[in-house]
Amino acid sequence: MADTLEAAKGNISKKGFLDMEVDPTLDLVAEIEKLKKEKNAIILAHYYQESEIQDVADYIGDSLGLSQQAAKTEADMIVFAGVHFMAETAKMLSPSKKVVLPDLKAGCSLADSCPPHLFRKFKEKYPDHVVVSYINCTAELKTLTDICCTSSNAEHVINSIPKDKGIIFAPDRNLGAYLIKKTGRDLVLWNGTCMVHEIFSNEKITKLQVRFPKAKLIAHPECESHILDKADFIGSTSGLLKYTKESEYTEFIVATESGIIHQMELASPSKTFIPAPPNNDNCACNECPYMRLNTMEKLYLAMKYEQPEIILEDWIIEQGVASIDRMLEISAKAGL
Repeated sequence: MADTLEAAKGNISKKGFLDMEVDPTLDLVAEIEKLKKEKNAIILAHYYQESEIQDVADYIGDSLGLSQQAAKTEADMIVFAGVHFMAETAKMLSPSKKVVLPDLKAGCSLADSCPPHLFRKFKEKYPDHVVVSYINCTAELKTLTDICCTSSNAEHVINSIPKDKGIIFAPDRNLGAYLIKKTGRDLVLWNGTCMVHEIFSNEKITKLQVRFPKAKLIAHPECESHILDKADFIGSTSGLLKYTKESEYTEFIVATESGIIHQMELASPSKTFIPAPPNNDNCACNECPYMRLNTMEKLYLAMKYEQPEIILEDWIIEQGVASIDRMLEISAKAGL
């Protein structure tokens, strides 16, 4: 088996995944379930993955929550069906476990918008500022960060910092602008964005609201301000899901990546969920092209051959985890 796994490394294509054929007659769900037991592996799937992958996963959720779940398990291998920075976070929180990602090219436009070498120079302009970075960033950027945050605890993190301290917020400028409104703090924003949350069509959403007058517009805070200003509810991906479960309303226009709608429909089958449309006239909903690089075939190959593997240097894990630990301390004090 060791020789087989080693040989698989040579078959990782320039595209970032195992360049191997999968027998089209295979029952992939059954094979994946069998591999889980054989390898003592767990599958983590982000809410934005295709529904088939969500259905075969052991844990479904937001990026940090998934990594925390995995760290609590006795699994030897974590298969992260998400994007690269998420798998890095899982490795940081479970350094002794093997972490594989079905497609190494499953990146993130937001994480890519903040190259660490450029951010380091930006940070040097504000030597007395505290750096708060959204968890949706690379492992190396976390090493340049004082405190990480999620979209659900970001407001508490900002409010925990003394009023006389300046704050740099990276990498998402839209989430940062939302936090300025919520906290009243004067944040220095890095100019980064998520391509999924920045291309919603204001005009098309307005037309949907006219067509569905009872529908509530719910939005992720990574959306642009003109979308957030008209939203009935703003929250993290998990927060949006929770809201739709508990709300008395039965129709929702969902302004985030449309993969979450699968879980919304499972949780509330009698309710109606309408994906907010992007500016692109050829698309009815907004999907992250990076998230959709993962497929059931790639997931199967990643499990079978334990490749492509996420490898991080020890210093990145040590320094990066410190920013996550600080966030968790603040969240614990706030009772989150």
